[in-house]
Amino acid sequence: MSAAQPIPRIGLTWLLVAQALVIIPHLGHLPLWIIGLWLGCAAWRIQIFLMRAQFPSGWVKLGLMLAVLGGVFLSRGGLVGLDAGVVLLIATFIIKLVELRTRRDALVLILLGFFAVVTSYLFQDGIFAALYSLLPVTVLLAALIGLQQSAFAERPWPTLRLAAGMLLQALPLMILLFVFFPRMGPLWALPLPSDKGITGLADSMAPADIAELSRSAELAFRAGFEGQPPPRSQLYWRALTLDRFDGRRWSQSEAIAFAPVPQWTRRGPTYTYDVIMQPSAQRWLFALDVADTDLPDARLMGDFRLQRSRPVQRPLQYRVTSWPQAVREPQASPPILRRALQLPEQGDPRSRAWALELRERHARPEELVKALLDHFNREPYRYTLRPPALGSDTVDSFLFDTRSGFCAHYAGAMVFVLRAAGIPARVVAGYQGGEWNATGRYLQVRQFDAHAWVEYWLPEQGWTSVDPTFQVAPERIEQGLEEAIADEQSFLEGSPMSLLRYRQIGWLNRLRLTWDELNYDWQRWVLGYQGERQLEVLQGWFGRIDGRDLALALVGGGGLLLGVLALWLFKPWRRQQDARQRQFRRFEQLLVRHGLRRGVGEGPRAFAERACQVLPAQAEAIRAFAEAYEAQRYGGRPHSASELRRHLRHLRRALPWLVS
Repeated sequence: MSAAQPIPRIGLTWLLVAQALVIIPHLGHLPLWIIGLWLGCAAWRIQIFLMRAQFPSGWVKLGLMLAVLGGVFLSRGGLVGLDAGVVLLIATFIIKLVELRTRRDALVLILLGFFAVVTSYLFQDGIFAALYSLLPVTVLLAALIGLQQSAFAERPWPTLRLAAGMLLQALPLMILLFVFFPRMGPLWALPLPSDKGITGLADSMAPADIAELSRSAELAFRAGFEGQPPPRSQLYWRALTLDRFDGRRWSQSEAIAFAPVPQWTRRGPTYTYDVIMQPSAQRWLFALDVADTDLPDARLMGDFRLQRSRPVQRPLQYRVTSWPQAVREPQASPPILRRALQLPEQGDPRSRAWALELRERHARPEELVKALLDHFNREPYRYTLRPPALGSDTVDSFLFDTRSGFCAHYAGAMVFVLRAAGIPARVVAGYQGGEWNATGRYLQVRQFDAHAWVEYWLPEQGWTSVDPTFQVAPERIEQGLEEAIADEQSFLEGSPMSLLRYRQIGWLNRLRLTWDELNYDWQRWVLGYQGERQLEVLQGWFGRIDGRDLALALVGGGGLLLGVLALWLFKPWRRQQDARQRQFRRFEQLLVRHGLRRGVGEGPRAFAERACQVLPAQAEAIRAFAEAYEAQRYGGRPHSASELRRHLRHLRRALPWLVS
């Protein structure tokens, strides 16, 4: 079929279906006008096919393109960037439909469709999205088959089955390439789409920020341990350290980025685990104190957090070893201690006065810390996601008036009092706890596990972590947020359909955990099969392996796979096992010796009649063999190779002058 021939009906039908399936995964991040554009272009193309409308003129196409560019600019704020590029690609994929005239145009549209399927992985890369992407790929293949104008391609469902079969045939080669083809870093970095919602910790914190996170069930990260994980009460996942207070918000000082790696000494149990972190658009990584990672572009910062050289824009897998009981910075530098004592010049006078009073009554810092924790435990403080509003002096208002708050209230107030009493302290923000998946043996930590706690510094002892929230609501640390706020029933109150709200229903909870385990394995073994992980897996299979061995394995495995696939497709053994064909070939060879050769396209009956004319004395034996062969081959008579051999022996005897 020429590339300039018109597009057949079945090809156009599959193209329309393929376009809809390709666009569906993008709907969450495309502007609404794209849907109207597709409906309009699809209706227009159908009318063109029915000869009720004309193809667009050059001016109309120019106007469409300018309208699309204007729509992209207005909806995305520009024409440059990943967001704008994807919208422009989908729009081009759509408007190309109305100018389809020839098979060449349709091939361009199909190739655009394959590329658009790939771009959907920039926004959704879970197992469900991967399985769904097979559907538009199959339909695009069906459209490609439908362009051929064969009798087979005119039947929709056989065309779709053929496309699915072709995809299945390619699956072994896809798996081979995935396993063995070397993983290389991208030649450029793709920024995270700006309209992809990122929920997580920010580089500054007010009490309301943590409370807002605790209303979200979005996944933050998963962690799988080698051996037994630490007790839940020790699962404090550090993200960042907040050492600057302006009277309302805690933030991270810029100087911490340039601080040298602190001194620390390993002590206590060691935990090794793999973290799969969801995109956060931030550079910090989640880990238990004190952490060491094998990630090439990550390092331990001056405040004991792990930080990457670039933001986490895609799911990231890394391995960590932690020593939670390590001695951290027993001799701190003066600049670090000054930052850990910083307070606003004015504000919160009652808290400052109370801090001085505590310092007079407790000479040793450890005693003052204990007295402060006892105060939170003894006095009628309340843990709640619905705290009352605070006054202009936020710390005073919380400590002496409302006495109701969330973890950020308690951590921030305690650090303020410790600093006012002359004890270096700072707020640590991160996550606490996590839900244990017993089947997959990993923790899943969600945004509602966001937490803030306190660390203070003592000479020779270094930084010591304490959690004032534990004194007010120990169930928050030991059991989780849901138990801590059971009385006020505010757990995920804005997400009534979240399965996490129905964990008490056994079968539903098992279903949720099983699905989460599938996604965990997908991220770990498919999305995380990169660089070091690929090399680690292959070395586990083949021992030490280098680039040359990998190339040989890829070429050899690919050749073997293609050979097996060719055998399966062509099935040469079937032709060899057809006894009727073997007997007919012997019949042909017998007559070749007498100068008779079957012509190209000449049927068995025509060949036999021609042989009868040349060999009239043997005509009866020739016709007997040909009729028996035709009856078995085409007439439905039961297969009998012995009958054909008998007729062939009779013909040989009828031709005694030929050497058999």
